[in-house]
Amino acid sequence: MEFHYEPLKWEENISLEQDQSEVDQTDYQGESSSETVEETGEEMSEQSEDTSNYDNYPNSTCDIVSRVAYLAGVPKRIFENEHEPPQWEIYEELETEKEARIVRNLCTLRTILERKYREINQAIQYELKNLDRLPEYISKEIIDQLRNDGLEIIKANRPLNQYLMDINQYIQEHISYCQGIFPIWIEWQYIKELFIMPDGKTDRGLKKAWANYMGHISQYPYQVYINWRTGEEGNILYNDQKFIKLLYQRHNQVFHGYSYVIDAGNLTKEEVYKFLDQSERTAIVVDCENSDPYKFYATLMNLEPDKLDKIKKIILYNDVHTESTWSILHQHLRIPVEHEMIPRIKENKSLVDIRLTAGTCQEFYENHIDSFIIVSSDSDYWALITSLPKAHFLVMVEYSKCGGDLKRALKENHIFYCYIDDFCTGKAASLKTDAILCEVKDYLETKSFNIYSLLEQVYMRTAANFSDSEKEQFFTRYIKRMSLRIDKEGNVTLQLP
Repeated sequence: MEFHYEPLKWEENISLEQDQSEVDQTDYQGESSSETVEETGEEMSEQSEDTSNYDNYPNSTCDIVSRVAYLAGVPKRIFENEHEPPQWEIYEELETEKEARIVRNLCTLRTILERKYREINQAIQYELKNLDRLPEYISKEIIDQLRNDGLEIIKANRPLNQYLMDINQYIQEHISYCQGIFPIWIEWQYIKELFIMPDGKTDRGLKKAWANYMGHISQYPYQVYINWRTGEEGNILYNDQKFIKLLYQRHNQVFHGYSYVIDAGNLTKEEVYKFLDQSERTAIVVDCENSDPYKFYATLMNLEPDKLDKIKKIILYNDVHTESTWSILHQHLRIPVEHEMIPRIKENKSLVDIRLTAGTCQEFYENHIDSFIIVSSDSDYWALITSLPKAHFLVMVEYSKCGGDLKRALKENHIFYCYIDDFCTGKAASLKTDAILCEVKDYLETKSFNIYSLLEQVYMRTAANFSDSEKEQFFTRYIKRMSLRIDKEGNVTLQLP
C-alpha cells in the first residue's frame, strides 16, 4: 500500500514564517482567503536532510524510528529502500499486528485528506462522492484493510471535516493498543502524543493542524502528518539517537539511556566476523561471575545471524551467587547453550575460573573446538590462553571490570578484544522482561493458596448450607470476578466485586 506525495508551493503573497494558525484557508468550509496551495506536479520521494550533522549520531540504531514511521504511514517504498533509515524487517513485523495496521492505515488516510483537502472536499460537496469513490486520491486497499480489520470508515452523507474528526477519534482509541510494539525504556506517552492531533475533534483544531502541516510540509518526516512542532531539525526519523533526543527535548526532558540506541561500530563487528570466518569450530565460554548477561545477550543479538553459524555452542560457567537470568538465556538464543552450575566446596570460594579453564581445554582436545570466544574481564584467563598456543582466542570484556594489564597483554600478542558494553542493549529488553517475570512468577508460586479449600472452610465456619448449585453460582458471581489491587505503597490485595 502506497500513495504519492506532490510537493506544494505557496503563492508569493504568503510568508512561510507567518503564523499559519491565523490564516483563514479557502479549503476549510468555504472561508475566503486569497492564499491557496498549488501543486508543482513533481514527485516528492525521500526526506530532504542536511547531512552535515549525521556524524553527530554515530552507530545509531533505527528500530524506534522504523516503528514510528510505520504507524505514521511513511510509504512502503521508503522501507524498501536500503538507503533510508526505516527498516524493512520492522515493516514486515508490524504488518502482522492488527492494531498497528489499523493505526497505519488511519494515519495514511489522514495524511491524504490533509494534502488533498480541497479536491476531496469539492468531490464530496459538489459531485456527491464518498471516500471509497475517489481512487485517484485514496487507495482502495486502505479502505479494504480497515474494513477487514473490523473498522468501517465509509459513512453516508459524511462531510470531510467529520471524516477527519472520526479518523482522529479512531487513532486515539487504537494507538493505545500499540504500546506493546515499543520497548519499556522509552516513554510511551511521548510516542503516543505524536499520533494525536491537538483539538482534532473540532473545526478550529482541524484548521490549525492543516495550516501548520501544509505551511511547513517539507519539515515533516517524509511529508506525513504527525503532531510535531516543526523546526530546522531535518529528518527527525533519521535514526534513534536523533529522534529520541528531540522527542525528550520536546518535553523538556533529557534522555539518558543511549546504550539502548547506540551499537558497536562496524570495525568491531568486522573483527568478530573475521575471527569467525578464519575458524573451523567456535565455542563461546562465559564466566558468568564476571559478565553481564544482558550485555552478553545484546552483543549476540547485534551480530548478523548468518555470521554466527560457526559457533557450535555457548558454555555458561555459573555460580549460585550470580544473576538468575543466565538460567533462561537458552530460551532466547538459537545457538545451543550448555549451562554448567559449579557447586562450591567452601562458601567463600568460587570454582568457576578453574572449571572454565579445564572445560576449555577439554573442548579443544576432545571436541575439536579450535577457536574460543572468552567472555570475561578476569586477567586470570591469560594463563589459559597461553597454555593453548594452537587455539585461537577472541576476548569480550567490560569497561568497568577489565584492567590495563590484560588489555596490554592481549594487544601485544595480537589477540583481538572488544567491549560488550559497546553493543546496543535495546535488543536485550525482551530478556530483561522475561527474567523479571520469571522471578515474580517463582515468588508468587510460594504465596499461592487453593480457593476451593478456602471456600469449604468458609462454608463450614458460616454454617451456610449452600447446595452444589448455589456454590457454583456463588463462585461464578463473586470469586471469578475477584481483582488484584495494588496501593500506592505497593501492597497487593485481592478484592471481591
